[in-house]
Amino acid sequence: MARKPRVHLPGGYYHVMMRGNVGSDLFFSDADRTHFMLLMQEGVERYGHRIHAFCLMRNHVHLLIQVETIPLGKIIQNLCFRYTRYVNRQKGEVGHLFQGRFKAILVDADRYLLELARYIHLNPVRAGICERAADFEWSSQNAYMNMVTLPWLHTEEVLSRFSCEESKARFLWQDYIEQGVGESRRSEFHQGSHLGRILGDDHFAERAIQASGRYEMAKAPAIARIIQAVCSEYGVEPSALYESGKGRESSEPRAMAALVVQHIEGVTLTALAKEFGRELSSLSQSAGRLRKRIRSHDDLQERLLTILNEIKTPRCQA
Repeated sequence: MARKPRVHLPGGYYHVMMRGNVGSDLFFSDADRTHFMLLMQEGVERYGHRIHAFCLMRNHVHLLIQVETIPLGKIIQNLCFRYTRYVNRQKGEVGHLFQGRFKAILVDADRYLLELARYIHLNPVRAGICERAADFEWSSQNAYMNMVTLPWLHTEEVLSRFSCEESKARFLWQDYIEQGVGESRRSEFHQGSHLGRILGDDHFAERAIQASGRYEMAKAPAIARIIQAVCSEYGVEPSALYESGKGRESSEPRAMAALVVQHIEGVTLTALAKEFGRELSSLSQSAGRLRKRIRSHDDLQERLLTILNEIKTPRCQA
């Protein structure tokens, strides 16, 4: 059965849950959690999203993320890939660390932002690890109370809903946290209220789905420009990129298109794979192989730069 596509809403707030494979541990030392936080910071700097709250439990992670144009899937896949690579190198192992596809619920922030942030911070208390949220070192609660500094964590949105005065807002937030102690697991934060992907009333869900559809439609012209630019540079017809063969006439331009997508704001490799009717993993591997070749072939690097200049929306240099 095909997976349900995620609802991408620029500016939307998501409750993200990532679990260890078959319930296994994700973190084996304080250094592991510290490294995971570093990767979260690097992700914020690279993709421009906001992290409003987090909690790093032994075998699972909770995040409250607000995305912009970069889809949530790209953000989390990068985070999981880089952390898995780090752990495997530390342990001298290979294989999966995280359990399948991460869970994400698009949340109506006007109604649920404060409750969800509190719910995430109280996770260790519900698990019996500590009596107070502030006693757990590996969540964002202590940053909310100004006990640690995490410049990449966005606390302003939550705190501003209590008071414009920072010290008063922190005091009221702490009181709000304490009021939530004893609250049991809330299934709506894990399952949503619509399609297993959205938490909000019918009006919010309808608007989110419509906005996500408009975003998907807006990506189509960008993909068309990429295909056109690649075909122009290689002197081939667009139909060549859709062919199933592995001949150089089609395989290298297709790999180049996959590589170009990774340099363009707001377009995903997943969307390109869907356009070509190919497996995402296959397209990703082709782009990876071409990226390695470009390092030692000036002509390929020149081609990539020419295509990016033609599209005129480069995200970063090759």
